[in-house]
Amino acid sequence: YRCYCFLFQTIKSRFLFCSAGQENINQRIIGGYVTAPYSIKYIVSLKTERGKHFCGGSLISRCWVVTAAHCKAAADQMMIVAGEHSLSALEGTEQHLRPARLYVHPRYNPATKDADIMLIKLRKPALLNRFVSIVALPHQRAVLEDGMICRVSGWGYADNGGGVSSNKLRSVKVPVVPVLQCNSSGSYDGLITANMICAGYGQGGKDACQGDSGGPLTCEGRLFGIVSWGRGCAEAKFPGVYTEVAKFRKWIHKIVFHL
Repeated sequence: YRCYCFLFQTIKSRFLFCSAGQENINQRIIGGYVTAPYSIKYIVSLKTERGKHFCGGSLISRCWVVTAAHCKAAADQMMIVAGEHSLSALEGTEQHLRPARLYVHPRYNPATKDADIMLIKLRKPALLNRFVSIVALPHQRAVLEDGMICRVSGWGYADNGGGVSSNKLRSVKVPVVPVLQCNSSGSYDGLITANMICAGYGQGGKDACQGDSGGPLTCEGRLFGIVSWGRGCAEAKFPGVYTEVAKFRKWIHKIVFHL
């Protein structure tokens, strides 16, 4: 089979919480809840050849996954699993998909995490069913309102100790934080670029973390953000930082439909 793909118009976003070091490439859900099985049908797990989960991603068509650029690994050493709820159990709903090619955004800066977005073309299309579906993308000019409640999901660490990943998919609801507040001297002090969005609580306690990188931040059912980076996990005054998907809508369209 060859991949011929169609995208559904949707949301806008920004990017979330991962640290600059390679050792913290993964990220986690803290202060959240275990989701109802297969209720978030568009999320995928990026795994090593040995089956170890290292990042999340989102299925945006039958043939394409979007994730964070800092999740990049060799295509022949990566497996993408859709239709998964528990990482430790074989549930019979999983689809194991191989990547054909990875497309890192040309302006991605590993030091600043700007343009932290990557597209993965699948060798064969995913089968859409009651366990696997796609998420809509935002329009290029879509804007998130400050305070809007969004949801971030993943299999990352479930507590701030950072020792053990969650076996089951978890989610947490977080509000969008004003850029000026997130970029203030008491927070990220100018590190938030025009391609990022912040989401979280001022008092901390709820966030993404190791194991969640590349995963979805959805608002009103649309993929507004990609888990990217942040200071620690669920720390007060330091919300999660996400890649803003809407800013890259034209680039996504160009890659998906013209390559």
